[in-house]
Amino acid sequence: MAEWVRACEADDVDAEDVIGVEIGDARYAIYRSPDDEFHATDGYCTHERFLLADGLVMDNIIECPKHNGRFDYTTGEGKGAPICEDLKTYPVKVSDGVVFVSLG
Repeated sequence: MAEWVRACEADDVDAEDVIGVEIGDARYAIYRSPDDEFHATDGYCTHERFLLADGLVMDNIIECPKHNGRFDYTTGEGKGAPICEDLKTYPVKVSDGVVFVSLG
């Protein structure tokens, strides 16, 4: 059974942007696409573990702030060097203006 955990308020994330959230002892990144869809991934780049929330969002791509590796945040697929490992993604739902992430 999916465990839905409150991540943030929907209004906390601007369109075509990302924020970092801490749930328990883990870091996650919450994205809002240009078409107002929400997505969630692990909070750290798989290359050298820099916070993705400090990165740049362009369309459905997050660019790591350290070495400019890129991921498609909708699928987790690595899109550019030096990325060798895809990013873990999580299901998201929005209810009454609150973003929930399924960690189960």
